[in-house]
Amino acid sequence: MDSIIIASSSIDAGIGAWDLATGNELLRYKSCASPPHGLVSVGGRFLASSQLRDNHSSSGSGSVLYWSWHKPQPDVKSFPVEMIMPLVCDIGGNYIIGGGSSGYIYVWEVATGRLLNRWHAHYRAATCLVLSDDESLLISGAEDGCVRVWSFFMLFDEIGKAEAKHLYEHSFTEHTLKVTTVVVGYGGCNSLIVSASEDRTCKVWSLSRGKILRDILFPCIIDAIALDPGEHVFYAGGRNGKIYIAALNAASSPDSPYGKHIIGSLHDHSKGINCLAFCGDGTSLVSGSEDGLIRIWDTRSHNIIRILRHAKGPVNNILVVARPETILKSTASLGRKQQSLLPPPLEKYSSEEPIGTKAFIGGHTASVEQLDVTYLTEYVMNNQIKDIQQHGSA
Repeated sequence: MDSIIIASSSIDAGIGAWDLATGNELLRYKSCASPPHGLVSVGGRFLASSQLRDNHSSSGSGSVLYWSWHKPQPDVKSFPVEMIMPLVCDIGGNYIIGGGSSGYIYVWEVATGRLLNRWHAHYRAATCLVLSDDESLLISGAEDGCVRVWSFFMLFDEIGKAEAKHLYEHSFTEHTLKVTTVVVGYGGCNSLIVSASEDRTCKVWSLSRGKILRDILFPCIIDAIALDPGEHVFYAGGRNGKIYIAALNAASSPDSPYGKHIIGSLHDHSKGINCLAFCGDGTSLVSGSEDGLIRIWDTRSHNIIRILRHAKGPVNNILVVARPETILKSTASLGRKQQSLLPPPLEKYSSEEPIGTKAFIGGHTASVEQLDVTYLTEYVMNNQIKDIQQHGSA
């Protein structure tokens, strides 16, 4: 499957999109200054990004912007109650989850924009969010140095929440400074978590045991982690411009120049590494740096395959996603209906309508041109049932 690389910057340099195979720039989206971990592809249908600063809101509370694939300007602008830093969404693009500067986490329903839930997750600002591969767990990191694991189902279980001593499943507090990034492996509740912090350590955690498995000290602060698909090693991007290779299951040799469990490095960036992402082939690694360059590495040979240049400023977010069909089409060829597929803005406050029980309606859509409402809230479903009953009696 053809893939594209999407990158954003912390200054207002927009979002760039390149063809992974050729390196050709496909589109450049305007007016984006994203925080780390603040850029997501929502179900492959459109892009969403939180903003470090907001030029559209007089309140200065921050914003979340949506871009369709075929238009350079943001189509939808949302203004949450506070500045949102990290964003994450499920594979189907049904929910967007954001971490606030106050330590609150917010869950919105994409199709309606409704704020479904919010809770005080950390004592300081959330810095990173990630979902487990089965989407049953949410893992958050924050400036308070804490990594917490949340059951996505428990968050909507009012009875379970009332009976529980605390909302989180695990609270890992071994980091002594701000958590910069978190990644999770495969296996749902049995997977591994790797977290990095400004304390210069990366820590490997077991979700099933709820304990630390490995603590690795690096020569510098690590801001980005990419887990090898085979989970033999992980790649750690440092502020010194090096990408360290750390073993998950075996110690490095005693004479390693980098330290215990660090078995090698990739280095060509002149400034710090902000983001890392693996490509679908499992061997190509994409890195973004403070030097404004994006490098594609062959992790087998440690050679650089290609170098891409962002417009200006540092690169602090990278996504590698399947190439959307609409990115090849002009606005005129799409038609009015396809041009207006983006959902409404995200609510600032929870509506008075009861949230109700969530239900699956169908599976993940295979088309990026169709905006399916795969989640419907209970009150909508009840109205549909009444309509069917009325038609049946008539």
